[in-house]
Formats: sequence, structure tokens, C-alpha cells
Amino acid sequence: MVREVNEDACLEQPERGLWAVADGMGGHALGEFASRLVIRSLTDLPAPQSLAQYIDDADERLQGANRRLRSEAAQRDVPIIGTTIAALLASGRHAACLWAGDSRVYLCRAGRLRLLTRDHSQIEAVRSRRPANSDDTLHRPPANLITRALGAEDTLEIDRATVEVVDGDVFLLCSDGLSNEVSELAIEQALLPGNCRHATQTLVDLALQQGGHDNITAVVVRAEDLCSPDRTAMLPVL
Repeated sequence: MVREVNEDACLEQPERGLWAVADGMGGHALGEFASRLVIRSLTDLPAPQSLAQYIDDADERLQGANRRLRSEAAQRDVPIIGTTIAALLASGRHAACLWAGDSRVYLCRAGRLRLLTRDHSQIEAVRSRRPANSDDTLHRPPANLITRALGAEDTLEIDRATVEVVDGDVFLLCSDGLSNEVSELAIEQALLPGNCRHATQTLVDLALQQGGHDNITAVVVRAEDLCSPDRTAMLPVL
């Protein structure tokens, strides 16, 4: 509702178990360039032989994208051309999150929402250093100051986390244009029915209703195991 240029980009390749969200920075065309470059770097990943190999291949591509963004910034004589990344990779009964920045991956399982990633931001760094009972609203830094991103430094560290996937798990990948505007309770309620398309539209609409101050990207993924004993078989009535 505010910005003229969409600096977000996303990737959906369910047949290959690959999804990603990137949120560019650097202003207008530079942020857009960064997010799309990083997403393109993941689009033709080799078919995974294992989840560990999939993670390593994705990390290698992201490292290459980081080097390209650093080179582009030097050639254009600008301080930074950068982007966040949050990716979900699935192989067999396991999935992995890879991330840098404040784009997020959530998991909704059995009616409970859990944040799988941890923001690389100044506000998260301050929160992690404070006692659990302290007032989090005091001396809080601006929410948009991130501490890690592709293109920000010559050396890139990608965080990763793995989970065992069960039938009915629903994952949400999103940029901070969504997570800054929509409460975790509202996110949980949108994901509970397990309808990916409806949940995506509901979440984007909620962020827009809160003002749509930033670009909004949401990718919703549902895990379905047709062989799971927990699934109910539909039998004909005789």
C-alpha cells in the first residue's frame, strides 16, 4: 500500500521439495535485483540424493549469489545490494530451513504454531540478551535493522534447522511485510484449516488491512503422506 516497487521474490517448486522467500534491500531496483538473483540461484538445484546433500547444494548456491551481489555493489559503487533469504527444502520425511535475515519460516502442527527460524536483526539480538521478565518495549531498536543478509558481507553465514515432517504439517514462509503486521495468533488461525491457497490470501489480506507498509510475501506448504496410518481412508457405503 506504500511502496511502488516490489523488492520481494519467492519460489515454489513442490515437485522438487523447494520453496523460498527473499526480501531485497538497497532501494528500488537494487533490492528487486538482489531478491530475484538469489531466487534464480536456487531454481535449478540438482535433484536431492539426501537432505544433507540438498542443504549443501543450496548453501553453495547462496554463497555464489552472495559473491555476485558483493561484486555488483562494488561495480555500481553503492554500499550494499542485499537480500534476506528463507528457504524450505524437503526430502523424504525430513525438511530443512535455511535463512539469513528476518524473513521467516513457521510450522503449524496439531493446532500449534512454532517459529522455526530466528531473525538476524538488532531487535532479536537485544531480546536474546535480556532476562525473560524484562520489559521488551524499553530501548527497542527499529525492527527493520537486520544484522545478516546476502550481499552484506564478503563472508556469509547461513543458519539451518531440520525437522521431521509428519502428515498434515503446514509451513509458512514469509517476508517481514507479513510478520511485522500480523500477530502469531492470527497466523496460526489462518493455517489451521490446512488450505494453502486460502491461508495465503487470508494472510496477505490481513497484512494489507494493517496498512501494508512493506511488500508482503507468503508461501504456504502442506505436507501430505498418503501412506500415513493417521490418514482416514474414504470407503464407499454399501
